[in-house]
Amino acid sequence: MRIDAHHHLWDLDAVHYPWLMTKGAPRFFGDPAAIQRDYVIEEFRKNASAAGIAASVHVQVGAADGLAEAKWVQSVADATPDWPMKQVVFCDLTAPDLEAQLDVFQKLPSVCGVRQIIGRAPGEDAVSGTNDLLDNPAFLAGLKLAGARGLSFDLQLIPELMAKTAAVLEQAPEVPVALCHAGSPHDRSTSGLATWAEDLQALSALPQVMCKLSGLGMFDHTWSVERIRPIVETCLAQFGPGRCMFGSNFPVDSLYSDYGTLFDAFTRIVPADMSNAVFGATANLFYEVLD
Repeated sequence: MRIDAHHHLWDLDAVHYPWLMTKGAPRFFGDPAAIQRDYVIEEFRKNASAAGIAASVHVQVGAADGLAEAKWVQSVADATPDWPMKQVVFCDLTAPDLEAQLDVFQKLPSVCGVRQIIGRAPGEDAVSGTNDLLDNPAFLAGLKLAGARGLSFDLQLIPELMAKTAAVLEQAPEVPVALCHAGSPHDRSTSGLATWAEDLQALSALPQVMCKLSGLGMFDHTWSVERIRPIVETCLAQFGPGRCMFGSNFPVDSLYSDYGTLFDAFTRIVPADMSNAVFGATANLFYEVLD
């Protein structure tokens, strides 16, 4: 079964997303105006099903209240039992009441992991300060606790942070990690991609880390098959198909293409003998989407 390992949903009447609803404030991924509307399971299923996708992983997306978002996603999963869906929730791993928070999250059957973004883009990171998590002992302790409770960690960062992050992850080898968006290679010049590929080795050397082939349009809004090919091929070479999984990053990546065009691009790059793993098996092994 084909699985989309990274997408988002939102009902703007049900959950508040401050970043999404800010007007006139372009982000590193572009102007969000076109997606400042509801994007619910019915539309996502229509997009994904046409590409043969039949299950998915919902990833938290900056709600004002992470638990409210998780409960809403659970209600969607409950209402659509014919569409297997797991979810990765937001939880501050440095919180003093982390164990109690995880107790609540883990009562939701669809919850399989957490995400706390370390890096989005150089300019935004300079303002947000999220890179500081790597220097916080409580973050490492939170990672270890999540892993001990059977939760995975979705890792979003920029290449400049890969070596430092790998040093943290080495201290928590029991935590399964999914690297979002191939590590966000934001410099798409030849030298930039060469540096990203070199930095990526710090993470691909860790057996607990998987790689999501997702979100590649966020730093190249007019991407093409040939422009993303070296990124996909590098990830496959370093991680292997058993540690790589496709994710659409919809609806964010709908700013740059339709779902069919995106999926077709990946199928043109991923070798046929790797297709089963990349488009389903790896995600199912990691997230246990299909119970």
